Amino acid sequence: DPLPPPLPKKQLQRAESLPEPGPSQRCHDDPEPRAGSILYSIPPGQEPPGEGAPPRDRPPWAPKRLLTKSQSLVEPLARGSPQKAPSASLKELTFGTADGQLGQLLESPARVCAVVLGCQEASLARLSALLQEELVGPEERQQLLEAELAGKRWAALGVLDPKPCCQSGDAWYFRVGFTFEHRQLQFAAKVPKPCCSSLGVQSSLGTHCSIQRLLGRFTDRLPRELVLPGIPGTQAQGPSREEPACPAPQPVLQVLLCAEVPQQTLADFVKGSHALHRTSPGHYERLGCLLLLQLCMGLEHLRGQNVVQGDLCPENLLLVQCPCAPQSQKEPLGLSLPRLLISSFFKVQEKQRPCSSSQEQDWSQALTAPSPPAAAELNVGRLIYQILHVDISLENILGFRSKRLPEIPLLSIYSAGLKRLASLLLHRDPHQRVSIEQARGILQVLLWGPRQELFARSTKSLELLQSWLQVKRALLLLRFAENSAGAGVSPGLEEWLCCQYFQGVTEHTLYQVTQVLYA
Repeated sequence: DPLPPPLPKKQLQRAESLPEPGPSQRCHDDPEPRAGSILYSIPPGQEPPGEGAPPRDRPPWAPKRLLTKSQSLVEPLARGSPQKAPSASLKELTFGTADGQLGQLLESPARVCAVVLGCQEASLARLSALLQEELVGPEERQQLLEAELAGKRWAALGVLDPKPCCQSGDAWYFRVGFTFEHRQLQFAAKVPKPCCSSLGVQSSLGTHCSIQRLLGRFTDRLPRELVLPGIPGTQAQGPSREEPACPAPQPVLQVLLCAEVPQQTLADFVKGSHALHRTSPGHYERLGCLLLLQLCMGLEHLRGQNVVQGDLCPENLLLVQCPCAPQSQKEPLGLSLPRLLISSFFKVQEKQRPCSSSQEQDWSQALTAPSPPAAAELNVGRLIYQILHVDISLENILGFRSKRLPEIPLLSIYSAGLKRLASLLLHRDPHQRVSIEQARGILQVLLWGPRQELFARSTKSLELLQSWLQVKRALLLLRFAENSAGAGVSPGLEEWLCCQYFQGVTEHTLYQVTQVLYA
């Protein structure tokens, strides 16, 4: 019998799509994704309605690749290059971005949602950088000023006040003036007390909002009009009209030129705020949280450079008025947030003191030691008590053999959280003691949430915390916009600290911090 005629060949429809490429497959001419790559950050469970789970390396909204004349269904697909970072393309999106480019980002509700969230994070990062430049000044200008001050001594500076504007535990500070780029600048001449210099370490710390910034240094004979309390050979009562017949020579001292002019120390601030704490505990304790947050951020920066604070006590922490404080902010108490500066440092030794076999002995030694790296947490815990005007002297602490710390009165919404943080920082067991990084996270949650009432109706979960973060970022940006268009309120230090928090925190970090804080 003759064979049946062959079946007709099936014609390939060019409009058909390629099968979904597997994890190790991708089309030869598939272009590198641009703005679409940011949507890999969409949380699970928020895919567009009606679509199943997409392959691992293609988002559900990505259009299917059409066949070209040079491809067939059986051709092997080349391995594609990795996706770009989600934030790379969003940094370039602005209100003036062309609609043709925006149209590529509007193909699905999920894609629009992710674009908006990504733009918010990029906007917070830009705002944070601008506010930081307002606080510390442009880096290029500081470098030019340092070069101009190189080799200058007292003769090139104008002493604005013969008495110290601030006296810390390790130095005196004098206000001096200097003409730079046709402008009269003010900064501080720091005269270290004997055996208190940390110049070699301070010269290489980089720029940070909570670290004292060094502009220059020199060694010179002290001007006769300057007053150094308690130092022989200097004017005891300031300049006098009648000069002695044989005036004693002024001492030759090392001088550091610092960008910030301190107004007082943290010890001065705490000593003068008893009445404020009684009458407005919420306002005062919020200021205390913000000061402690700045300290923790500065300590984190130092630890990253293998440097620690020389003597972590209120007398060695400086307070400086912010240059960008809100002008029209009406403070009924007349007390705005100052910058806190760490001003004395030393290098961490390679060999640390080993922990003793007794936790009680190790805890006591850490508190009474000058300030070893391991004692930073203990010293910050003591600072919480001191800021809250609770006696926490060493004799008081070491006398509590029942392992109970002094009680902190609950005067505001911040009191319980500060009490909890102090107990975690002063824990006798170093394995249960929170770190400086964890303390910073706890202070941020105390200041800006999430507060415990968030979990009253809904069980705490990563999804809930992620949604809370997304809404709070949007509301924060709206606040900036409304303030700038309203009464002309310029953002200040607290706004920068808030931007830092919402720019970098994740729902996973919030989950861990709230577990510890609200335990």
